[in-house]
Amino acid sequence: MNFVIQPIGTVRNDRADRANTDHWGAVASTIVVDERFGDDCLLGLDGFSHVDVFFVFHETTEWPDHRPRRPRGRADLPEVGMFADRGPRRPNRLGMTTCRIISVAGRELRVLGLDAIAGTPVVDLKPTMVEFQPTGLRQPEWVGRLMSDYFLP
Repeated sequence: MNFVIQPIGTVRNDRADRANTDHWGAVASTIVVDERFGDDCLLGLDGFSHVDVFFVFHETTEWPDHRPRRPRGRADLPEVGMFADRGPRRPNRLGMTTCRIISVAGRELRVLGLDAIAGTPVVDLKPTMVEFQPTGLRQPEWVGRLMSDYFLP
């Protein structure tokens, strides 16, 4: 089965280098939603503290080899399969980040912590709701080491 996804908007921020992959926590981004959705498309979103942003890693390609690999090529991390990593070189190149909402104005959504570079196509937005959040999360110890610099300012 094939499918087509059309962007609903675009990311604007000061991060243009896709190789600069750490310290996203202090990055403020504006998502400009396409005018075809009207000026009220974000109405009510300001009542939420967070939003799930779905986007396309548009400047990368899928790994041609799907064998397990070490996240970011780091020798201190274990090899993991493609679906045990959140890196950009994945099938369909889809990414998702839960971001803090800074402001909502017309078709512009300002968020904090979006790990997407300027020009990234956004394919969907969903308000983050407590009832959809899991409880009792667990993860391997190595993830904490991998992410230790990811969201620091």
